[in-house]
Amino acid sequence: MENFKYYAPTEVVFGKDTESQTGETAKKYGNKALIVFGKGSVIKSGLLSRVEKSLSDAGVEYKEFGGAKPNPTLAHAMEGIKEALSFGADMIIAVGGGSAIDTAKAIAHGSANPEYDLWELWTKKVPLTKSMPVGVVLTIAAAGSEMSDSAVLTNEAIGKKAGINTDFNRCRFAIVNPALGMTLPKNQLAAGVTDIMMHTMERYFIPGIQCDMTDEIAEGLIRTVIKNGRIIVDDPSNYDAMCEVFWASSLSHNNLTECGRGKDFSVHKLGHAISAKYDATHGASLSAVWGSWAKELYKEALPRFARFADKVWGITEGDDDKKALLGIEKTVEFFKNIGMPVRISELGVYPSDDDIKALALDATLNDTVKLSRIRPLDAAAVEKIYRAAL
Repeated sequence: MENFKYYAPTEVVFGKDTESQTGETAKKYGNKALIVFGKGSVIKSGLLSRVEKSLSDAGVEYKEFGGAKPNPTLAHAMEGIKEALSFGADMIIAVGGGSAIDTAKAIAHGSANPEYDLWELWTKKVPLTKSMPVGVVLTIAAAGSEMSDSAVLTNEAIGKKAGINTDFNRCRFAIVNPALGMTLPKNQLAAGVTDIMMHTMERYFIPGIQCDMTDEIAEGLIRTVIKNGRIIVDDPSNYDAMCEVFWASSLSHNNLTECGRGKDFSVHKLGHAISAKYDATHGASLSAVWGSWAKELYKEALPRFARFADKVWGITEGDDDKKALLGIEKTVEFFKNIGMPVRISELGVYPSDDDIKALALDATLNDTVKLSRIRPLDAAAVEKIYRAAL
């Protein structure tokens, strides 16, 4: 087991109608909140008005800032920084999913450091040494950003998508009412289920480390998401199943499933390049390449893939190679069954040869970074995975 530090300070308020507790929870962290949300579904559903009433009742002033995009952008976050500074906000509250939360985190960092360019902070050209408190009222189980130390922005001006990991990304509180997920379209629920699984699997397929406790947590989480993910995609009104998926979302990305093993996130790097270029849904960009990534690398992490097949899918017959391949096939089949793409062409895009080369260079930062802790993947190896996924 590798050395690790586990830090998960987010206060979670979980259950039905918990958005009514936003004000009393937020009051612990500030008095003036910029509320960040997306394109308006939280207005139509009445959620935003309920959150604002709770804030008002607790004596917390607020200002709205809508328009967060599915792949959150640097430009929009910079607009939010101006709004937060002009309002005098002392905290940022996201009402929505990962896009709103990541936008809120970016606004918090920029507002606390107005003398610096946000992209320079984001890309660590300037060290991030302080931020503002961020809270969230979660509406979808997916990114896990409500408890994670990560956030992602797209710089549309240069066509780059980049993430930053820092404890300053940790939300101070998360209001989690799983019933809010019941009105979501099935494709969003399926993409969320995929992202939850990926966050756990990106930490799981690292060979050569004994880490039984963390493995058991990860395997149980994935089994729970598979079981209940099927249910909510078919029947979003099932509250109990929705609860399981929402809680798994938070646990999948708060570093619990990497304790003693660490993480890889090479599939995320492949997906980020696709979503930056084609504006593909994050979860869909991951499921489109995961099968090809797994088949390229499984032999060099054979015991891990065989254990995954056994513990997650109940595959016990055959040697490790056979079990591993069946486990990969079962996972790809699951993505198909919940309506997710399993090839790049199923995203509705058809990259040319030059496009594939450009994607590989983007994923590897112009071939300066090698991906994967199974086997280092340079741009040529990444090209091979993309081509196999076409």
